[in-house]
Amino acid sequence: MLLKPTKVDATLRPRQLVGLKREAMRAIVGTLVFTVLIPGSVTVLVPYLLLTSGLGLTCEIGNFRFIGIVLLVFGIVFYGWTAWDFAFVGRGTPAPIDPPKVLVSRRLYRIVRNPMYIGVVSILVGEAILFMSVILLAYALAIWSLFHLFVVYYEEPNLRQRFGAAYVEYCKVVPRWIPRIRRVGESG
Repeated sequence: MLLKPTKVDATLRPRQLVGLKREAMRAIVGTLVFTVLIPGSVTVLVPYLLLTSGLGLTCEIGNFRFIGIVLLVFGIVFYGWTAWDFAFVGRGTPAPIDPPKVLVSRRLYRIVRNPMYIGVVSILVGEAILFMSVILLAYALAIWSLFHLFVVYYEEPNLRQRFGAAYVEYCKVVPRWIPRIRRVGESG
């Protein structure tokens, strides 16, 4: 059973509502700062440095390279959508030092457990295709490998400890990386 998003209780006092607004603002600002510093560095700064370093092997792919734009947009939307859910549903940030207080299991998180990482890797693969860069493709693979290790050895044990049975059940229903293909008429 997936958790439903929390709603503001109509019986909250004005002081409690002010506290919720402060918490939401803190989550929004924290998410924006984290996004600029970490995913921004991973998807903008490092690729720029790699592309301008002179190390780049290129692979001529013609107009196929413009498919990279589709992956870039896809990745940006995925990341933005999941960061939004962390701030507004989870009441936290993507940063491990200020994680969501509520298990986020809606929208993209109903399809895969790690859509934020998928968004970042999609951005990197999109850049690799757009700039026809073998080094960026290798970098994207290295980043995905690091994400996988981080998820398996840090994030999942931490989430099991914080959310208990709810997270264990979520893991049974939602795959880590690759969505399950459902048959027509199958619910889930």
